[in-house]
Formats: sequence, structure tokens, C-alpha cells
Amino acid sequence: MIPVQLVLKNFLSYRDATLDFRGLHTACICGSNGAGKSSLLEAITWALWGESRAAAEDDVIHAGAKEVRVDFVFQNNQQQYRIIRTRVRSGASVLEFQIDTPSGFRSLTGKGVRATQDLILEHIKLDYDTFINSAYLRQGRADEFMLKRPSERKEILAELLKLNQYDELEERAKESSRQFKARAEELERSLESIKTQLQQRENTQIKIAELETEINQLQQVQAFDNIQLQSLQVLQHQHQAKLEQLNFVRQQYQNLTQDCDRLQQEQSARQSQLAELEAILNQEVEIKAGYTHYQNLQSQEEAFAHKFAQYTHATTLRQQTQQQLTKQIHELERQLQQIQGQFAALTQQEQEIQQTLSKSGEIEAALAQLAAARRHLAHLDELQMQVTPLLQQRQNLQSHLDRVQAGLVARLEQLQATENQLQRTSQRQPQLQQAVMEVAMQIDQMEKDRVYLQRVQEKGQERRHFIERLQAQQREYEKLLGELEQKLQMLRHPDAICPLCERPLDEHHWNRVVDKTKDEHQETEGQLWVFREQMAVSDREIQLLRQEYREISQKLAIYDSLREQRGQLAAQLQSTSDAEQQLQQLAAEKQHLERSLQAGDYALTQQGELRQLEQYLQQLNYSEQDHALARSEVERWRWAEIKQGQMRDAAKRLATLAARKPELQAQIAQLQTRIQYEQRDSHDAQQITALERQITEIGYSSEEHNNLRLALRQAQSWQLRYQQLLSAQQQFPQLQGRLQELAASKIARLQERQQLATQIDSLVQQLGEATNPIEQIQALEQQLANRRRQLDEQITQLGRLEQLAHQLATLQTQSEEQQQQLQTCKRQHRVYQELAQAFGKNGIQALMIENVLPQLEAETNQLLSRLSANQLHVQFITQKAGRHGKSTKKNVKLIDTLDILIADARGTRAYETYSGGEAFRINFSIRLALAKLLAQRAGAALQLLIVDEGFGTQDAEGCDRLIAAINAIANDFACILTVTHMPHLKEAFQARIEVDKSQQGSQIRLVT
Repeated sequence: MIPVQLVLKNFLSYRDATLDFRGLHTACICGSNGAGKSSLLEAITWALWGESRAAAEDDVIHAGAKEVRVDFVFQNNQQQYRIIRTRVRSGASVLEFQIDTPSGFRSLTGKGVRATQDLILEHIKLDYDTFINSAYLRQGRADEFMLKRPSERKEILAELLKLNQYDELEERAKESSRQFKARAEELERSLESIKTQLQQRENTQIKIAELETEINQLQQVQAFDNIQLQSLQVLQHQHQAKLEQLNFVRQQYQNLTQDCDRLQQEQSARQSQLAELEAILNQEVEIKAGYTHYQNLQSQEEAFAHKFAQYTHATTLRQQTQQQLTKQIHELERQLQQIQGQFAALTQQEQEIQQTLSKSGEIEAALAQLAAARRHLAHLDELQMQVTPLLQQRQNLQSHLDRVQAGLVARLEQLQATENQLQRTSQRQPQLQQAVMEVAMQIDQMEKDRVYLQRVQEKGQERRHFIERLQAQQREYEKLLGELEQKLQMLRHPDAICPLCERPLDEHHWNRVVDKTKDEHQETEGQLWVFREQMAVSDREIQLLRQEYREISQKLAIYDSLREQRGQLAAQLQSTSDAEQQLQQLAAEKQHLERSLQAGDYALTQQGELRQLEQYLQQLNYSEQDHALARSEVERWRWAEIKQGQMRDAAKRLATLAARKPELQAQIAQLQTRIQYEQRDSHDAQQITALERQITEIGYSSEEHNNLRLALRQAQSWQLRYQQLLSAQQQFPQLQGRLQELAASKIARLQERQQLATQIDSLVQQLGEATNPIEQIQALEQQLANRRRQLDEQITQLGRLEQLAHQLATLQTQSEEQQQQLQTCKRQHRVYQELAQAFGKNGIQALMIENVLPQLEAETNQLLSRLSANQLHVQFITQKAGRHGKSTKKNVKLIDTLDILIADARGTRAYETYSGGEAFRINFSIRLALAKLLAQRAGAALQLLIVDEGFGTQDAEGCDRLIAAINAIANDFACILTVTHMPHLKEAFQARIEVDKSQQGSQIRLVT
């Protein structure tokens, strides 16, 4: 990567800067400390990788700016690229990647900053860490590799080669190995548990067969009883059906009775309605005459309503016209009053102005007094200008003295409080010593109790183990006892066979076998009794031990708190020991502070300055009171200026008023004439007179109209009665037909009810003759329910056994699967163990270092031969022989190391014996060889070299050696940049990049 151009905008200390690298081979970046030399290199790394020394992303933005932009053009593998990285404060970053073509730069930017960054790394084949460890020789890193111990050099080399990723892989392989090992152990425990559970599989199958036989027998009996129950239920159903039929018929009989009652009620209601309609029809003539009278009154009211509308319209129009005329006259009168008021005001103003002009002599005398007062005030203002900073200084000095005095007083109070506290602490020393002794004795006793508690716990564990052994033996003897009882059961049959050989037994052999089996049975029972007795005794011992353990544990519950209390008491006792010495020191300091406060012996410089200020202020003789009086004197005579301005204005206004009065008199006369015209001869006045004549001609009377409305409301009832008459004429035939229908329906309902009564009597007789099997059904149902519960219990037990059998079958399958998993886990455990060894320090990492060192050695010697004229040679040794005990071949052991042997014309010597120049060339060669090696491993050619080795820490000879070394390797690089702040080294380089810093930011100047 060869830099071509760098453009900065608001980056760190730079506002706007451009640096062109074209034509630069070896160049020096020089300038004073803090000028911005390193910021140029930071700009390159920030543009390429977005990395810099800034803690936060926004810190790269220049102070006060909102956006930063770095434009970096570089050449890589004969191709020119351009990177533009920008960022807005508190916003997002933007990254553009471009390639140079004959038609200009073409964009290679990906979708997003991350994708574009990956594309840049793919082209330049260098990440940030590799760059700063290869192309960037940082200060103090040249001799770091040589000064480390041989065992530490491998760690540095591994860090530079990024072998720490193999450490992570090793840890991951170890973690996977541990996980598979733990899984294998877990599977082994699970398989052991499954094996124990599978032992009860055969017994479960036997129990399932027995239960199935019992369930079948119960189900057969239950089926027979169910058939008998069904027969009885048929009889019960027939009896119940007749009862339901009887209830249904009775319900129908009741419904018919209700229908008859309802029809009777409706028949009575219809007859009442029919009588009402007949009464209305008999009044037909009277109703029609009243309705005709109502219609005549309604016609008269419509005629009066038409007159009322005309009357209302004319009256409204007259009122509107009258209001409009009144409004116009009032407006003219208002204008007349306004002008008359203006005329009166002009007259009043003329009188006031004449009075003002008469006081001109008095005002001139007051103006003379005002001028004198202002001259005196100006003198006091100048004096105040001198006194104000002195007063401020005096106040500051007095405040400082007050603060010093307050600080001394506060320190004195603090010392007094500390002294009181130390005295109280010192008085507590005997009590603390006694408390420490008591707590120590308690802790010693508890230490003994803890030892005894441990013994109790061990004894309890020994008793529990003994009980477990007894339980195991008890199970074995119980199993043996069961087998013996089974043998005795078999021998009770007359034709019993031998339990061992399964041959028929004669009477003699049968007696021998029975006696022997009974003896074994009795002996086994005796041994079981012994085991149970021993377990009971051991259990009582464990209960006693547990009680004792609880009591001792309760005593030891405060052990930790006592130890903490002992530490606190010891610390307090130590503090009381130091209290006496502190009291002496505090007494001396307290006496010194009291003497200083009494004598005022503090801040002597400020006290002297304050006395000088007081003397100077007395000489100036400035008084705030006199100054305030002078200001009030000026304010007291200021009215003269105001009056003088008023007199000038009054003269002007008097002339204006004289010209204004004739104009106002003419306007008053014009308005009075117009008001008289509007009242008598205007169009509105004439229209009002015409409307009054029209209202008289209409002749509308509101009293007659109201009387007519009252008569109309009184006659309105005839309209309702007329409507009732029409409705009665229509409903009368319908009601007559409905009464006939109701009478026929009532007769039909009565006949049907009589039939239902006959049917009810028949059903009651049939029910009395039949028997009800309800009691037999209840007894049989109870018997069936009991047997069903028994069946449910046995089926539930069968289900549990079948579930257990299914679980045991599943466990068998699970056991087979876990056997396979166990083999897989063991195999994976071995694989990851081997991977952890391969990724470890002695595996791939050691192999990679072994492969890299020859290349590093060759590159170092090639550079060193050019820097030392073939006088120096370096050799890297990775193993050396170490001996243990006597010096024999069997005791020889190879030790991992990284020794560096340096040879010259006089032979091989230690690094420390070489001169400063030779040591520097060796360091520089190794560091530069490492840089080339890292770049090659990243897949990039090292064309740019940045040297920041700190010229300021070198003497003149050291600086010359570094410059000579750079010149010696100059042909190996396309561009070499060095950084220094020493002015006398500028001339040693062909080109200089001078960096200066001003208020406008850092500036760049290229000198060739």
C-alpha cells in the first residue's frame, strides 16, 4: 500500500488540510509537540479501518464542527484506490470505496459500512492490528523483543502472529472434552439406574396376567346383572310412560279450562265494546252538526291570520325604517358633539399655553441651576470610575481574609472534635483489652468444639454406612427366607418333588428335606432378627449423634461473628495505641492555630495590600452619599429642560390652534342643518308616514282574533267525536262477527275437555293395577355400582402395571440408545482431548513458530548484513538441553526457549556486550524483519514504512544511526515516513512535512 493523497476536513486538530505524497520517498513529519503530527497517521488508519486513538467515535470530529471527512487515495498492486469516510456528530458514518479507471473513479461501495469495510480488507489484505505491528514502527518497540527473557519472546512472537486464536480453540476443545466426559459419566449413572429398574419387568408381567383373569370374571357377572337390570328398566319405562301420559292429558285438560275462561272474558269485553259503539252511533246527528260549526270557525280564523300577516309585515318594516333613521340622526349628533368637544378643547389649550408662556423667566433660572448640578455630578462620576475597581479589590481581599480565618476556625474546631474523639478512644483501651481476651477464650473453646463436631460427623457417617450394609444383608436374607417359604409350600403336597433335583420323594427323604428346610428357615429368621436389632441400635445411636451435632452446631453458629468481632476489637485496640501520639500532634497544631487567630498572623500579604488600599481611598475622599445627593440634585432641576421643551412646543401649537378654530365652526353649522333635514324631509321619514297609513287601512283587531281562536279551541272536541263516529261505523259489524266466533269456540273447547276427563279416569285405573319395580332396580343398580367400583380399581391397577410395563420397555429401548450415546461420547471425548493438545502451546502454535523462525532469521540477517557491512549475524535457538541431577545422557531434557545468538568477527557473544550502535542495528533489523513477515502472512507487500522511534530519546549519535539505517533500507520501500519534533534533524531528510498549529487548527506545509 503506497499513499498518494490525503485530504482532511475537521479531523482532530485539522480544519482543512491536503497532503500530496506523490514524489515522496523518504520524508520527515516534523513539528512541535501537540502540533498534530500523529493525527496525520491517525487519519490514514481512520479512513482505512475506522480506528484511531479516540475513545469515542465522535471524538475524531474537530471541536465546534458537526461533520468530519477524510479522503485517502493510495496505490496497491499497481491499482489506485480511493476511500472517503465521513461521520456526522451523534449520527451515522458513511464509507465509500472507489477504484481508479481510465474514465475516472468507479464506486465499489457495498451495501452498508460493514460490507464496504470487508471489501476494503479483501483488496488491501491488511487489518488494523497487522498494520500497526508491521508498517508502523512505534516508539519503544524496537528493542522490546531483545530485552525480554527467552521464555517471554515466544509469547510476544505468538501475539504478533495472532496465535491467540489457537488458545481460544484449545479452550473450546477442552470445554467440549469436559462436556462429553460429563455426559458419558451421566449416561453411565443413568444406565446403572435403568438396569436396576428393569429387574422388576418379569414380576410385572405375572401381576398383569392375574389381574386380567380377575377382571374377566367380574365382567361376566356384571354383564348378567346388566341384562336383568335392562328387563326391569323396560317395565319401569312403561310405567313411567303411562305416568307421563297421564300428566300430559291433565295438562291438556287444564289448558282447555284456561282457554274456556279466556274465551268467556274476551266475550264479555267484546260485548262492552259493542255497547259503547251503539251509544256513539245514536249521537250521529248531533256530532255532524258540531263538526260543521267547527269547520266554519276554522275558515274565519284563516282570514284573520292573513290580515295578521299583512299587519305584522307593515309594522316590522316601519320599526326597521324608524330604527335606521334614528341611527343616522344619532350618528350626526355624535359627530356634532365630537366637533364641539374639539372646539372646546382648543379653547382650553389656548388658555393653558398662555399660562405656560408666562413662566419663561422662572424656567431660565432653573436651567442655570441644572447646568451647575450636572458639572458637579460629572466630577463625582470620574471619581467613582477610579474608586470602583479599588473597592472591588478591597472586597476581594477582605473576602479572602475572611475565608482564611474561617478555614483556620474550621480546622481548629475539627482538631478539637478529633481530640475529643481520640481521648474517648484512649479511655476505652482497658475495656477493649478485656473484651479481646474474652473473645479469644471463646474462640479457643469453639475451636475445640469444631474438632469434636468433626469427630461426631465422622462417627455418624460410619454408623450410616454400617446401617446400609445391614440393610443390604437384610434384603438378601429376606429374599432367602421367601425362597425357603416357597420350598415349604411346595413340600406340603403329598406328591411333592425335590425342590433341587425335581425328583419324586419318598417319606424318609421328604422328612429330611422338610426338616433341613425348616432349620434353614429358622436360622434365617434368627439372623434377620439380629440384623433388625443391630439396625435399631445403630438408628438410636444416629439419633443421639444428630441431637449432639445440632447442639454443637448451635453453639458454633456465632463462631464466624466472634472471629469478625475479634478482628474489629483488635483494630480498635490498635487505634487506641496510636491515639496518644496523635493527641500530642493535635495539641501542638491546635496551639499554633489559636496563636495565629489571636495575633492575626495569617495572610500577611493580603493584609498589607488591604491597608494600602484603605489609605488610598481616604485620599480620594469619595462618598456614595455625596454622589447620590448630586444625582438627586440633577433630577430635582431636570423639570426645567422639560418645561423649556414644552414652551417651544406651546408656541408652535398656539399657531396651529388659531388656524384650526374657523374650520371647526363651519363643520358645526353644516351638521346642525343636516340633522334638521333628516328629521323632516328625508326618504326614511316619508316612508314611515306611508307605512302608518297602510296599517290603518288593514284594520286588524287582535282582540277579535283572540276571541275567534278561543271559540275554535272549544269546538275542536267535535272533530275528535266525528272521528270516533266514523270508527264506530266501521268496527260495529266486525265486533258482531267476533262475538259469534267466540261462542262457537267456547262450545268446541267444552266438548274436548269432557273427552280428556274420560281419558284421565282410564289412565288412573291402569296405573293402579300395574306394579312399580323401582326398588328392585335400585338394589340391582347399587350392586352393579359396587362391582363397577371394584372393576375400576382393578382396571386402574392393571393400567398402572401396563404403564409400568410400557415404561420398562421404553427404558429397555432407552438403555440401548444410551449405550450407543455412551460410546459416541467416549469417542468424542478422546477426539477433543487430542484437538486440545494439537491447539495448545506445544502443538500447532509451536509448529508455526518453528516454521516462521527460519524465515524471520533469514530476513533479519539479510537486513543486518546491509546495516553492518556483513559483520553481524543472528541465529534463533528454540530448544536447549537441560540437565537434572548427574550429567548423564539419560538426564538430558530439551527445554523450550527462544535464545538469540549474535555473532561477529570475534565470535558469538551476549547481546549486552555489543555497543549501542551495533545493538541498535540488531534491534532495528529484527523489528523490520518482523514487520515484513507479518505483512507477507497477511498476503500484502510491505511498501509503506512509518517510523516513530522517538528521536527525542536518542542522543546525536543514536539519531545518526537511525537515519543511516533508514537510508540503508530506503530502496526496499516505496515510501518511508518518520516522525520527530527535533528541529535540527529536518535537514537529514530529502523531504519534510512540517506541521504547525494555530487558532485555525493544524496546518501542513510540504518542503522538498
